[in-house]
Amino acid sequence: MKNKGTLRKILRYIKRYIGLMVLSMILAVLTVAGALYIPIIIGQAIDLLVPGQAPVSSLIAQETIDLASVLSLLVQVGIVAGITAFLQWLMGVINNRIAFDIVRDIRNDAFRHIEELPLSYLDTKSTGDIVSRVISDADQFADGLLLGFSQLFTGVVTILGTLVFMLMLDPWITLAVVVLTPISLFVARFIANHTYSMFKLRSETLGEQTACIDEVIGNQKVVKAFCREDEATEKFEEINERLEKCSLRATFFSSLTNPSTRFINSLVYAAVGLFGALSVIDGSASGTGITVGELSCFLSYANQYTKPFNEISGVITELQNAFACAARLFELIEEPAQSPDPADALVLNDAKGGIKAERVSFSYVPDRKLIEDFNVDIKPGQKVAIVGPTGCGKTTFINLLMRFYDVTGGAILADGTDIRNITRRSLRSSYGMVLQETRLITGTIRDNIVMGKPDATDEEVIAAAKASHAHSFIKRLPHGYDTPIGEDGGTLSQGQKQLLCITRIMLCQPPMLILDEATSSIDTRTELKIQDAFSKLMKGRTSFIVAHRLSTVRDADVILVMNNGSIIEQGTHESLLSLGGFYASLYNSQFADA
Repeated sequence: MKNKGTLRKILRYIKRYIGLMVLSMILAVLTVAGALYIPIIIGQAIDLLVPGQAPVSSLIAQETIDLASVLSLLVQVGIVAGITAFLQWLMGVINNRIAFDIVRDIRNDAFRHIEELPLSYLDTKSTGDIVSRVISDADQFADGLLLGFSQLFTGVVTILGTLVFMLMLDPWITLAVVVLTPISLFVARFIANHTYSMFKLRSETLGEQTACIDEVIGNQKVVKAFCREDEATEKFEEINERLEKCSLRATFFSSLTNPSTRFINSLVYAAVGLFGALSVIDGSASGTGITVGELSCFLSYANQYTKPFNEISGVITELQNAFACAARLFELIEEPAQSPDPADALVLNDAKGGIKAERVSFSYVPDRKLIEDFNVDIKPGQKVAIVGPTGCGKTTFINLLMRFYDVTGGAILADGTDIRNITRRSLRSSYGMVLQETRLITGTIRDNIVMGKPDATDEEVIAAAKASHAHSFIKRLPHGYDTPIGEDGGTLSQGQKQLLCITRIMLCQPPMLILDEATSSIDTRTELKIQDAFSKLMKGRTSFIVAHRLSTVRDADVILVMNNGSIIEQGTHESLLSLGGFYASLYNSQFADA
């Protein structure tokens, strides 16, 4: 196998189902035993009809045939065939169970690992490619694995079983079969080794296509707004054409395996028939050799012996595709996870809200600084506004507060403790965050509101919705709070989605708040009401407000003015205006017309 590392990883998952594997092997042995016993019975029936030891010239003579014995043998054939078929069905059920349980485990591990990956990985990888690995690649792997379980065990047992029976019938003809048949395996292996890279390229191109579809469908409004339908179609068609070519190439070369091995095995079958016929003729003349019934049995065994080589060669080809898909899955699973919390990490309970940044530096790309020598000291309960031009590092600072990213230099302290020494779960649970970009899940309105407090009562949910001014539009929905919504809010307006996100925070009442343009999609009248609700919620809570509209931050206790990753000014609204510096320039530019 070209990728032995992938095989070892697959075997680790297979070991979990060793009991079912052993049972499947036992059933394979029993199934093959039944299939091999049937030719013996048929051979005996043929010898009753055509006595094998009689001279060839007398075969046309009238013989007394024991029809009762022949009928008894045919009944035996039916019984053995029925039992064999049942055992084969049972083996198929078990093999399906093993294959799909293994793929389920791998998918679970992949999805669980995605939840543990740092945002730095997810921010730089195509969502469509990740989805393709977990869904399409896992499906392809399941198909290959099931084919391997279904045909590989039975094929190996069949080869060994028929070999034993053929040796008992005629060692010399068996030797010829054994010498010639492995040629088909060499042909299959040669083709398989050269198709692995083709199947891997096909999986990668399929991931690229999934990413393209995800991007276009997810941003269909933008595509239509900028009249990019033709360009989007051309991009998809180019990827689709590449996928067609690499799929055809992989399928064409892998398809050479079966006819090549069948041709070789047909030659083996013809040789067995020729040598067997000569042995029958010689036996008829001399009284030695094999009978006609035994020749029939031998030909059946030769066919059963060569057939698994065809199947195994096909399995090897399919396994190349399965292993290519598995390699992409394991590549995802083995991506370095985010650094674990220290063993002695503090659980932040009842956070007071004191936040201090000491000489913090951070960059997404090592050779391009974003935040450098960032210092700030926020007292518990303060309302902090963060303003500045686009790209100055406002949202990045929020990401560092939540430990979506870890600082590359300096430290951020929460209540006097470095947040890297606090468990992520307890730190993030201490914040309530509303972003400009809304995030809703498929489910009911209530499901989306209670995300941060699953045990909330209906009264608490309604009170939170009234505080956020979402109750009025929710009660107009067909089923109120039980109205189901689709992915990312379905048909709800952007403002309604944002109101639901705000309702979550109103329900949780966390000790600290982060509002990143939290009311950007809401009409002015509703915004004024929500600002009033936020003012009540923020009393006694440390709050960080990222805003472009400076009119919304005038009552902040501290305004941090950022530019090029550093705090260049800080103070109250009045004190910063009196400075006549960067903040005053920003503020005056927004209200110049007024």
